[in-house]
Amino acid sequence: MARNRILIVEDDQDIAESVGLNLELSGYEYLILGDGLAVVERLQNDHSFDLALLDISLPGLDGFGLMEYMQKYNIPVLYLTARADLPSRVRGLRGGAEDYMIKPFEMLELLVRMEKILDRAGKLNKVLRYRDITIDTEKRTVGQCGTAVPRQPLEFDLLVKLVRFKNCTLPRERLLNEIWGIDFAGGTRTVDIHVAHLRKKLHLEDAIL
Repeated sequence: MARNRILIVEDDQDIAESVGLNLELSGYEYLILGDGLAVVERLQNDHSFDLALLDISLPGLDGFGLMEYMQKYNIPVLYLTARADLPSRVRGLRGGAEDYMIKPFEMLELLVRMEKILDRAGKLNKVLRYRDITIDTEKRTVGQCGTAVPRQPLEFDLLVKLVRFKNCTLPRERLLNEIWGIDFAGGTRTVDIHVAHLRKKLHLEDAIL
């Protein structure tokens, strides 16, 4: 299955390349453009993007001006900008953006917000791959080298989380809250035990996962 394709519109090359690298490590495809008018021209022939990460202050045409073109091609927008003032945030969200994030930002938070937007839009890739492992999040199945791998529900949810955000640091407390629930009485050692069990079951003892 094709990977989700993301349009990064950012005129700061260092920021654009950093975001792109993290997206690639997380299983996304991406294209970087740094000029608003170049975006308009590109979309005329190539608009198969699942999500756009838009800066606001851009040469040619700013991020607000690009919104009508994103809506024309049904591309959800997440503004990623240094403009932290309330009028800009309100304008962006009222203008049709799905979300609005201020620079500097944490990559994990960006990836989580992207996942939520893609899921709401019905565009989130339901099949994940890591090495020789295939995970179908819709059917809740795991395969390795074409063979089904037995798994418990909590194991599956943990594996999905680790693979989706494999290039980010996931605090144990966060994993406990999101997978086991805030009412879970056990400690963070539970996460270590389950991760170790997954590594052994999937022959990933040498992986950072």
